[in-house]
Amino acid sequence: MNGDLYVIGDLHGCLSPLKRLLEHLELDPDRDTLIFMGDYIDRGPESKGVVDYLLGLKARFPANRLVFLKGNHEAMFLDFLAGKDRELFLFNGGASTLKDYWGKDWDKESTLVLPPDHARFFQELRPYHVTENYIFVHGGLRPGIPLEEQVEEDLLWIRGEFIASSENFGQQVVFGHTPFRQPLVLPNKIGIDTGLVYGNFLTCLRLPQMDFYFVGHGPEND
Repeated sequence: MNGDLYVIGDLHGCLSPLKRLLEHLELDPDRDTLIFMGDYIDRGPESKGVVDYLLGLKARFPANRLVFLKGNHEAMFLDFLAGKDRELFLFNGGASTLKDYWGKDWDKESTLVLPPDHARFFQELRPYHVTENYIFVHGGLRPGIPLEEQVEEDLLWIRGEFIASSENFGQQVVFGHTPFRQPLVLPNKIGIDTGLVYGNFLTCLRLPQMDFYFVGHGPEND
């Protein structure tokens, strides 16, 4: 018998709320599945710490019970490390990630090498995840395009055209990327990025029950 799906929104280097959330949830590692929506890094103070913590979950959960989706910030980070679009990454909060990983501000002469387990983590992130009733994706889907023909830029970056669409995508789409004050719940989509890094809170959605869990930046905000 399959267990429940616990879907966790954008973290952006905010480790403490994630720890408190997982301490609160009563998860069965042999039945329940944890799905992370991407954007683990940038803007917040503990990007490396978040990834370390997520890697630690692999010792507690079977591989098929953990799903790590790719966010646009991970895509920008990989491009930055490859020498591409560096200003875009820095403009979008990347400086905090560089400082957390390497302990200093970046300069053009720096040689930046990720720890091997972190490099694998970023390289193996998934563009989307599909179950019988849901599609999980960081940014969203372009209306009118079959899932297998979607391009990565849309999967990671799309906003308005997807959010405004009433299209039936075949399964309900659960997404992050676009921050809302409260989760967005519509017949064809559920948005669970609730702006943790901007001082709001982290959202976890439990499916199929449609239960929501919220954790703020301090225990008094939970």
